[in-house]
Amino acid sequence: MAKLLLNLRNVPEDEADEVRALMREQRVQVYETRPSNWGISAGGIWLSDDADYPRAKAAMDAYQAQRGAIARAQRQEELAAGTAETFGALLRRRPVFVIVTLIGMLIVASLVLLPFVLLRG
Repeated sequence: MAKLLLNLRNVPEDEADEVRALMREQRVQVYETRPSNWGISAGGIWLSDDADYPRAKAAMDAYQAQRGAIARAQRQEELAAGTAETFGALLRRRPVFVIVTLIGMLIVASLVLLPFVLLRG
């Protein structure tokens, strides 16, 4: 039975390409399903043979650890350079958007809590 190796929802194209190349290097047979037209399924990279799973999983774990370390290093560089996307930077750049979003969040939270407040009694 096929085993899902990587769900492609919110996966950047470069990462998916690197995973495909990694599986070719490891000589692991994979196939890919495409996202559905309605957005219900995001598609994925699947193993053709379950016996390859331990080897593929080990390679994926090493790859994701490396990619995570690179992403954390880039984030630290951006923070040090002052170019990182922060709440304060977003508030200065798009104040109306931030305020409207916060008000919307408060309205939703109020509507969720309203029955509990009314039934408290």
